[in-house]
Amino acid sequence: MQATVRGHQGLLFLMRFLSRGGMFCRSCGLATYREMSAKTLWQGWWSPLSVAITPLTLLMNLGPRGRFRKLAAPVGGFRPSLDPGKSLLRRPEALLFLVPMTLVAVAIPALVVFGAIVDGTGIGKAPTLAVGDCVRDDGDGQDEDWEVVDCGSADAEYKVTRRLDTSKDRCARGDMLAGLEYSPDKATMSCLSPTR
Repeated sequence: MQATVRGHQGLLFLMRFLSRGGMFCRSCGLATYREMSAKTLWQGWWSPLSVAITPLTLLMNLGPRGRFRKLAAPVGGFRPSLDPGKSLLRRPEALLFLVPMTLVAVAIPALVVFGAIVDGTGIGKAPTLAVGDCVRDDGDGQDEDWEVVDCGSADAEYKVTRRLDTSKDRCARGDMLAGLEYSPDKATMSCLSPTR
């Protein structure tokens, strides 16, 4: 019967679409299907778009496979037919498909755990400033990045003197303002007096 069996290779940022078409007997068709699909199972996942294209390629091969299986066993012919060999999932190449699937299965929970750890430790979060805390500015001059330090250390640049609870409250002359993200309720500003 006339058929086309497809394969796919992912090559980091590139990919190759493979096909083998022609007239197939039952044995030659199954051998070609198993070979192309086994190679696709381990070579097809290695580029970003290939993650979606590889399953589609494997699904497209199911049509020719079903038609090959309905054919009668080959008889006669001018050359011997191909040996279909082991079934697809019993081939070593197909078992290598477990490598990318294991990476995906491990990567997703690892990213979730890493995100929870980062969120829980406060990485990337502004510290909450309390009246009496001493701070230093780790920012680049344009953006503030306050870090709480020991008031007795040489790193202490400012001390939190008060919180502006109402719109009428004002800081003393020469004080700096800490942004809303540094307050416990994220709605009030803090006055920072220079320690030097």
